[in-house]
Amino acid sequence: MGRNRGVRSSSVVFPLLLIAFGGLILISRALPNFNPWPVVGKYWPLILIFAGAGMVWDRSRRVQNPEAPPAFPIGTTLGTVAFLLVVIVLTWRGHTYASREWPSHSTMNSHRQERIEKRDAKSVRMSVKMPAGDLTMSGGADSLLNADFSFGSSWGEPKIEYSVHNGEGELSVEQEGGGTLVTNSDNTWNLKVSDSIPLDLEVDVGAGRGVFRFAKVDLTRLELNIGAGQADVDLSGERAKDLEAEIQGGVGEATIRLPKDVGVVAIVHGGLGSIDTHGLKEEDGQYVNEAYGKSPTTIHLSVNGGIGSIRLQQQ
Repeated sequence: MGRNRGVRSSSVVFPLLLIAFGGLILISRALPNFNPWPVVGKYWPLILIFAGAGMVWDRSRRVQNPEAPPAFPIGTTLGTVAFLLVVIVLTWRGHTYASREWPSHSTMNSHRQERIEKRDAKSVRMSVKMPAGDLTMSGGADSLLNADFSFGSSWGEPKIEYSVHNGEGELSVEQEGGGTLVTNSDNTWNLKVSDSIPLDLEVDVGAGRGVFRFAKVDLTRLELNIGAGQADVDLSGERAKDLEAEIQGGVGEATIRLPKDVGVVAIVHGGLGSIDTHGLKEEDGQYVNEAYGKSPTTIHLSVNGGIGSIRLQQQ
């Protein structure tokens, strides 16, 4: 005898989240100063609380009437909607407050520039840890690092530490603060590194937007983590040696630009979202380009996305 089937809670929660995050991405593209990702990155655990409370309420209804057919999960749906409303309100309040109360960001921002020489380092391991904001990294520096920081009063001053031991440099750039709602221009970093020194790079951005132009940078390893936001990573250009690159994103979208004449093999785990590949073909569960196995060097790429889109684009 057939039984009526209800709609599972998970089948309601995830479509609503996908619709909401897709909408946030579209709005952030249309409004350059609208950045929802710091709020999402900070308050995402609320979905566990609201949806969990809704599940408890739905279960209590079933216990009261166990003979009734499975019902639509009203509690879970309302909990998910409540979470989305909270995120939207907090994001919009932060955006409008910043635009009304602080019309000129140049009057509230501190500005600092730093220049780090490589000294006798033959290679460098570099770590960048940014809680949230806009980060731009590129090559072309006439020293090991040329750094330009602009940050508001809620942020701590970025700290740079550098040392060299036996020809290997250790460089770190870190920051504390940012406990309040902020917009993109509250915290903006522009970091330029040297093209001529081998660089082992690890970047960790809690929430925000990241633009990484590494076409001419002599990367030996890249690990990029963005909790919530957008990442545009350019790995095109010639490579003198193999590159191991790992890119992880939580909520948002990532675009990775890849070379045509250097072999590329990519393993992509998209999570909840779309995977778009241009100029690559799928073989045995991984994506490769025409130069893979033919060029003297290879980019080994691993991409892990949470909720959002991943785009691999061959230049």
